[in-house]
Amino acid sequence: MKFLLLILTVTLLLVQVTPAMKCWGKLGRCRTTCEQNEVFYTFCRNEVMCCVNPKYVPVGN
Repeated sequence: MKFLLLILTVTLLLVQVTPAMKCWGKLGRCRTTCEQNEVFYTFCRNEVMCCVNPKYVPVGN
């Protein structure tokens, strides 16, 4: 049980420390899934989504 708790703690720390790649002029972040307050606008170099706050996405005509 203690080993499982140790693995869980280390995993959670690594997830929080891992920096996300920036995209869209440093206004977005490269992620596999966008958060609830973000929208997908374009792809990053590693073929994941560039998630951007909707207020930074240009409006099409």
